Amino acid sequence: MLVDVERRADLEPAFETMKKSRIDGLLVQADDLFVNEGTRIIELAAVYRLPTIYRLGYQATAGGLMAYGPNIPDMYRRAAFYVHKILKGAKPGELPVEQPTRIELVINLRAAKGLGLEVPPTLLARADEVIE
Repeated sequence: MLVDVERRADLEPAFETMKKSRIDGLLVQADDLFVNEGTRIIELAAVYRLPTIYRLGYQATAGGLMAYGPNIPDMYRRAAFYVHKILKGAKPGELPVEQPTRIELVINLRAAKGLGLEVPPTLLARADEVIE
């Protein structure tokens, strides 16, 4: 089920809709609104007891259940590599396009405990970071 959220004011009604629809989990994308309102979304997910996975590792560190997505510091390092090449004379249009190559899984066991969830040991073993 897709829940339309266009602005901050839509967040709480969206969680109400998910509660009424008995949604079992939520995937939060990494667009401007959801990144800027990340703290509010983490709070609402806890209040509504909705297991939520985020795209950016720091969102799990900030209290979200888990995150699975690109490693942002690694992406910045790759961007710096491209800046360096361009400053040395490379033509930007001739440089290859890259996708993130380092994807990380961050699991917050405190958030899991707050939701009454037990994270399987096999999933914990695959995590890049486990917050206890």
